[in-house]
Amino acid sequence: MVPLTDHASLTADARAALEKALAPLTLLQDVVRWGFASTPPRDVTEVIVQDEFTHDVVMPWDQGSYLVFDTT
Repeated sequence: MVPLTDHASLTADARAALEKALAPLTLLQDVVRWGFASTPPRDVTEVIVQDEFTHDVVMPWDQGSYLVFDTT
């Protein structure tokens, strides 16, 4: 399961729904496929390089909110 750090103060219901949606995602490939399968489709907005091994992958989520996936 992808650990979720909530910096948006989601309601308990919104957090549970997001955790459920993210639960099957274990690889960056899963994240990208999930994004394109969403309605509307979501694409990677930005990749922020932290160091040679770690990147943050940013995707739009809901009403101007974004998800950031820490990848190594």
